[in-house]
Amino acid sequence: MMSYWQLLQLILPVFALIAIGVVVRRVHWIEGEAETSLLRLVVNVCFPCLIFESVTGNAALQAANNVVLPPLMGFVATAGGILLARVVGGWAGLTVGTGLRTFALTAGIANYGYLPLPIMAGIWGPESRGVLLVHNVGVEAALWTVGVLVLSGLSLREGWRKLVNPIVITLVVALILNLIGAAPYLPKILIDLVHSLAVCAIPLGVLMTGVSLANYLGDVRALVQPKIALWACLVRLVVLPLLILAAAKWLPFSVELKRVLLVQAAMPAAVVPIIVARHYGGQPLTAVQIVLGTTGLGLLTIPLWLRLGLAWVGV
Repeated sequence: MMSYWQLLQLILPVFALIAIGVVVRRVHWIEGEAETSLLRLVVNVCFPCLIFESVTGNAALQAANNVVLPPLMGFVATAGGILLARVVGGWAGLTVGTGLRTFALTAGIANYGYLPLPIMAGIWGPESRGVLLVHNVGVEAALWTVGVLVLSGLSLREGWRKLVNPIVITLVVALILNLIGAAPYLPKILIDLVHSLAVCAIPLGVLMTGVSLANYLGDVRALVQPKIALWACLVRLVVLPLLILAAAKWLPFSVELKRVLLVQAAMPAAVVPIIVARHYGGQPLTAVQIVLGTTGLGLLTIPLWLRLGLAWVGV
């Protein structure tokens, strides 16, 4: 089993990339239209290529239970996390208008992309990322339906529209090609092109995470809200990890899905609720406080939960 120090070394480069992203934004090397354009490049080009490369030809995704159950669990865990966080936010004294809805959305969604992807690859190899990416379809569905409804009160129809995007479309195409066994017949020039863009997805995406966070670091005192950070860490880094690891331990899932749940249990809050809160009239500062609080503490707790999960779940 990997030691705490080995697991910590696995995540330190990710946090270092986030820090570099903060620095390049603060020194104005990436800002304005450049920031927007790079984010679009990552989301609409590089990440779909990473999905395509990780899914096509992935033997684990030729089993039906690894195609159906991962997105189902992604949806259930995320929607359940949001609803639980809303209840806990009420206990913390938050109300609608003072950050309750943003607290529910942000504390309820684990980081499901750029942080778990390198961790999965580091522990079990690059092929393990395929089931995680399928799982993330369920997370996206919960984010743009339950999450957006909780935050803003939009209709279910408006939430589902957000699922029609390059990431989901690429995933569906890649799954079909994988299931029919077409991957070995794809042109080499296409495979090489996709690979060249795919290798940029994680480092550039993590870097842009830091760039996005840097936009909110002007007033350091405003970022420190002990009550919100404490309750968010309780939900995101204590209660939800226990529930998710229990599901991975006792429910009849495949080994690949158990690994995904193990890593997701250890994750801090996702960054995307900052953008969602800004777009749908939430409290972006509350989301930033939660992301920074859970990510900062996560530097210590992620290796602990990974080590505990590896021993308890046995994957």
